[in-house]
Amino acid sequence: MQITGLDHIVLTVTSLEETCTFYEGVLGMKRETFSGGRMALSFAGQKINLHVAGKEFTPHAAKPGAGTGDFCLIVESVMAAQARLKQHDIAIIDGPVERTGARGKLMSVYCRDPDGNLVELAEYVSV
Repeated sequence: MQITGLDHIVLTVTSLEETCTFYEGVLGMKRETFSGGRMALSFAGQKINLHVAGKEFTPHAAKPGAGTGDFCLIVESVMAAQARLKQHDIAIIDGPVERTGARGKLMSVYCRDPDGNLVELAEYVSV
């Protein structure tokens, strides 16, 4: 077996509406409703499925919880991402800072979504 990519992740959230407002309005994702009225946020051929805390879809993580996520999203421009966060009064937790991603050197800024998940917005930079 060889893994060829990542299709989606799941976030447990306290409020679908607050979560969708953040990811749509600030990060430009698209809300998607699929089987059984479940919600997801789609972007660039991937998606984030949303589970409401206490009403998680089965199967789910052994200990699902709102605010326990920590992930990195690749952006075209970290400076544009930083400006977008400031435009929406979203606190920047750290950055821009250099980090190492799966494919090389990154320039990253960090923020939190409404549940407190750590969201890294990063751009690959040449050496």
